[in-house]
Amino acid sequence: MNDSSWGAPPQAGYWGPPEQGSAQGAVPAAPTYDAHYAQQTRPMPIVPDLPEHGADQDMGRGTARLGGPLFPDETTRARPHPGEMPQNPEPMPDAPQPAPPPQKKSAGRDLGAAIGVGVGLGAVIVVSLFVVKAVFVGVVAAAVVVGLWELTKRLEERKGIRAPLVPLALGGAAMVVAGYVRGAEGAWVAMAFTALAVLVWRMAQPPENYLRDVTAGIFAAFYVPFLATFVTMMLAADDGHWRVLVFLLLTVISDTGAYAVGWRFGTHKLAPRISPGKTREGLLGAVGFAMAAGALCMQFLIDDGTWWQGLLLGLAVAVSATLGDLGESMIKRDLGIKDMGTLLPGHGGIMDRLDSLLPTAPVVWLLLVVFVGS
Repeated sequence: MNDSSWGAPPQAGYWGPPEQGSAQGAVPAAPTYDAHYAQQTRPMPIVPDLPEHGADQDMGRGTARLGGPLFPDETTRARPHPGEMPQNPEPMPDAPQPAPPPQKKSAGRDLGAAIGVGVGLGAVIVVSLFVVKAVFVGVVAAAVVVGLWELTKRLEERKGIRAPLVPLALGGAAMVVAGYVRGAEGAWVAMAFTALAVLVWRMAQPPENYLRDVTAGIFAAFYVPFLATFVTMMLAADDGHWRVLVFLLLTVISDTGAYAVGWRFGTHKLAPRISPGKTREGLLGAVGFAMAAGALCMQFLIDDGTWWQGLLLGLAVAVSATLGDLGESMIKRDLGIKDMGTLLPGHGGIMDRLDSLLPTAPVVWLLLVVFVGS
């Protein structure tokens, strides 16, 4: 086909079948539309193949290029050569969306309430600790009783375990006092009688689930009041109020360091199946803060203490406090709860504050006995 065929009139007989005498292989001329007919109708656009070189020019004045865009707003794209695979057309870019504002990391709790409650508890503890030691023993016993109530209540609500609260509360308070008066020997004796009381008290109920209930009761007696007796055993020393203060300070500073560093820099999970919020960076923060605070406390607050002993003490506190926190997190995950209670706004319950203190108490008591004596 040459360029002249685009303007030639249709030949006679074109719309019919080819004659018998026509030459084989002859290609009929392409049809064109009459100008008058084109003005009255709007044919469907036909996009031919890319013409040979030189045929891309306009075929006369007023003749529209068939290779141009079909619609006014269509962008002309280059067509592939014959035999060349067409490329996928690039999608039109979406309209630019405004970038979402950066989200601030949430602390996960009401910091105002948590700080206020923490300051209030600290004031009560410090006043009772340095005014009359017996008052502080009473504070510890009250915390133990409330903690036992929270633990047994959650066990009954979530698992149907009925650990007897009355013998646990009485025996727990007796353990705390016995530890202060008679030391480790008194604490063990009180623990034994508390376990026996749990076994006997549960006999007043049907035998179903007896073993399960008394096992949970003995566990609760060891976990809460027995570990708390090491605090009152520290208090019994001549400089007992300073020892207890160091124990409380190091535990709180360890938790604070873990929280601050983990919230700001934490990316690697420490135990995601137990406590997804804890990170390895937070553990390093707990160790660093506790060791620095331990060196200062042992050097300036404990008689005959040295800074290197404080470094070891701070390291031990950071590890034990973290393990204690993970231990209670494991219990709460098994029970399917977030907090043990709601008594302390911003903190949860009493047990949510004792989780790191309870396992840390025997560690600090033992190291202080080794370093500076009893």
